[in-house]
Amino acid sequence: MQKNTPITIGGITVQPGERKTIDLVVGKLYTHSELTMPVQVLCGRQAGPVLFVCAAVHGDELNGVEIIRRLLKVKSLNRLKGTLIAVPIVNLHGFIHHSRYLPDRRDLNRSFPGSEKGSVASRMAYLFLNEVVAQSTHGIDIHTGAINRTNLPQIRAMLDDPETLNLAQAFGAPLILNSELRPGSLRAATVKKNIPVLLYEAGEALRFDEVSIRAGVRGIINVMRELNMITKSRTSQSSGASVVARSSFWMRAPHSGIFRSLVPDGKRVIANQTLMGIVSDPFGESEIELYAPNNGIVIGQMRMPLVNEGEALYHIAKFARSDIAADVVDEFTEEISDEAPYYSDDFPVI
Repeated sequence: MQKNTPITIGGITVQPGERKTIDLVVGKLYTHSELTMPVQVLCGRQAGPVLFVCAAVHGDELNGVEIIRRLLKVKSLNRLKGTLIAVPIVNLHGFIHHSRYLPDRRDLNRSFPGSEKGSVASRMAYLFLNEVVAQSTHGIDIHTGAINRTNLPQIRAMLDDPETLNLAQAFGAPLILNSELRPGSLRAATVKKNIPVLLYEAGEALRFDEVSIRAGVRGIINVMRELNMITKSRTSQSSGASVVARSSFWMRAPHSGIFRSLVPDGKRVIANQTLMGIVSDPFGESEIELYAPNNGIVIGQMRMPLVNEGEALYHIAKFARSDIAADVVDEFTEEISDEAPYYSDDFPVI
């Protein structure tokens, strides 16, 4: 057995076998109070990978906070090999104010790699990248849809990298979407450091979604098992095969009006046959029916009934066999809803 090495974050060293919570200081607000980034480090006794798991890079995306809270209660972590760095709230200011953004209205996920002397967003990005990401061998970044937008549980990643593809498949989300890197994003900065990273998207902003949360906890555990950070037990819950989408597209509102959606996330749609929704005026005198232009699966949609012309209404993933993809999604939802919890007080949210 090879002993793990200590890890130092924010000037605090965590020895093998220790678990510590560290407040990384981003800077001070004009109130003179400190703006921090809370980090919990679990340093296993045995050597292994260093995995960071983070959430709330956008401060209003809450599912990941609950996923990490549940993850940290999993008993298997007592026999951890390697190191887990858990950052449930990267953007604390946005989290407190229920906001996607930082005080200067900057998007943290477009501010990487950041700067030690830049804006608040730039400094926060720089701190996270150098204190957390730079010390990691792998990463999982948890997100949700934006305000009034849902996302079916899905992994987004650069699938041309074999190791990343392997981890994406191990995660066990129903859908894996090949996704190009966006300049300024955490994922782009992490990949530039040659660190495989998964982006888990599920649910919507400012809301908990039990299926998305359970899938997230299970997925992270699956990845940790794949990395041999925790041992797979006889009662380990298996994850079904994911379906891979190499492309997706958005359906947009043909004109402004009141939007009524007729299909849930995960629904299979047939080109020019599936009635997806209706956009009408308040009197119902002018109504436009929305039909899918291509076959696919609905992986996200608008929840706000009031829409403007050109606004994105549905996100649809394209597959060679959308019928098979729909079956996988249905089986996944049923399985994740019925599975046993990972720890005794894992009460479902309604």
